[in-house]
Amino acid sequence: MDKGKNIVHSDVVTAATKDALIRRGVKIEDIAKIVYELQVPYNKGLSLEQCIDSVESVLRKRELQHAILVGVELDEIAERGQLSQPLQQIVESDEGLFGVDETIALGAVYTYGSIAVTTFGHLDKNKVGIINELDTKKGIGIHTFLDDLVASVAACAASRIAHRTRDLKEAGLTFKDVQNGKRS
Repeated sequence: MDKGKNIVHSDVVTAATKDALIRRGVKIEDIAKIVYELQVPYNKGLSLEQCIDSVESVLRKRELQHAILVGVELDEIAERGQLSQPLQQIVESDEGLFGVDETIALGAVYTYGSIAVTTFGHLDKNKVGIINELDTKKGIGIHTFLDDLVASVAACAASRIAHRTRDLKEAGLTFKDVQNGKRS
């Protein structure tokens, strides 16, 4: 496997992924706020810091990293007008029937199971928080792929928390207990 190939170290890919998000105006905390909004009704004591940790963990997964790097690159190439026609116009206008942006984001979501898949669908439809800002920045950059990728990261991070909630519940704990130093 990968004999003779120059493998890119995980730390390099993680840093590039975070840099791409920051370069495009997306902070980890922006995504964590969506995760918090999604999960706090089900998790007494859940903190924004725990949601940030969940987003950070998701951003260490290669599937998400690769999707983000490809999607951001395509948005940036489109901003420079360097895609061939008619793809350039389709990506620029974020044409409703395009679907490739959702397909890339959804492919990454599968890593975190059915909860992440259904949450992604909710976020794609309802455009919560920074997702809405990216989706409605018409004329201020192209975010055809990025809005869906942010929804993907948020859905995965929310799924992680949902699964952790179950583990904590089985141990007789809550997120508040974990925050206060109790361990499962």
